[in-house]
Amino acid sequence: MELFKNIRLKIGKSILSRKIAGKKRKVFYSDFSQVKKIGVVWDASKPEDFERLSKFYQKMHEKNINVSIISYFPGKNLPDQFTAIRYLTCLRREEIGFFNNPYSAEAINFIKNPFDVLIDINFKKILPLHYISSLSDARFKVGLSDSDPDHSPFDLMMDIVKPVDVENYLNQVIHYLEMMNSGKAKTI
Repeated sequence: MELFKNIRLKIGKSILSRKIAGKKRKVFYSDFSQVKKIGVVWDASKPEDFERLSKFYQKMHEKNINVSIISYFPGKNLPDQFTAIRYLTCLRREEIGFFNNPYSAEAINFIKNPFDVLIDINFKKILPLHYISSLSDARFKVGLSDSDPDHSPFDLMMDIVKPVDVENYLNQVIHYLEMMNSGKAKTI
């Protein structure tokens, strides 16, 4: 059973690699005062982190920045705290394809949304969320650095001591975004 799961995962990664190779996007970031829309990709397997995300949402809302969060919850029953929240979309197993690609309308719309900034909180590199981050049309993507930076979907990679605390990570991301000021666009 585990072998079959690994084969599906490997094929899913191969499919994603081909899609990434054919995708072109324009990377652009001027400064944080120009940011109006932030997309967050979150691994919801630790529901206790939701409180930190809610605080982040509130903080950005006070700055008139619209935040949308898409997450993946691996369990059968969605925790009550994830339901009826307009800024959170939670994907479940039945919305993930055979090769771990998300196919729901919400996931496709999130990928097509040209967020000013996309923040990846997928520290375990769960494939359905990595798929969303990699194919996102966001103008600027932020995530954790990994062992192969040349194949990373991120424009800004954060190197944070593990285990990563979500609140600290989000604070660091905002801190560095506020420090950056580049009005130059380039196509990737």
